[in-house]
Amino acid sequence: MIVYAVSAGQGILAISPMPGVGGDFAGDVQHLIEWKPALVVSLVSEAELATAGATGLGPRLVDAGARWEHLPIHDFGVPDDAFDAAWPVVSANARRALTGGGRILVHCRGGCGRSGMVALRLMIELGEAPDDALARLRAVRPCAVETPQQMAWAMAAKRAPAVFVRHED
Repeated sequence: MIVYAVSAGQGILAISPMPGVGGDFAGDVQHLIEWKPALVVSLVSEAELATAGATGLGPRLVDAGARWEHLPIHDFGVPDDAFDAAWPVVSANARRALTGGGRILVHCRGGCGRSGMVALRLMIELGEAPDDALARLRAVRPCAVETPQQMAWAMAAKRAPAVFVRHED
């Protein structure tokens, strides 16, 4: 399993395919645990988890010390009302972790459209210019954000004021 990572805030934001989708659920979960995410956001349905043999993903991650949020979105889709209701809290927790130097992983089935959409939204919410954020994300994962509707949802993010850190030489 490959983790496609970019810097975000003071931390690392990554997208990936769903653990188990390549046939090695146990190995993929171990790889994620060793990557040490503060939070993993799963955007797949229960059926997608079951198909990949990954129904135990959340408890395994929590047992290893990560937070796990399950916010399913239909493949090639955009968030529904239930997602939108949960998003402010999930986003705030993710942004807090990234600002504090933590690692966040967002996954869907293939690690492209849905996960790219949510990662892009987080990058913009952290204050990054939308076009710059998209370019950086697509530099590591060219398929990130697949549909115009996904792009529209991500780009509708409210940007936080940019925070600039001055480094003394």
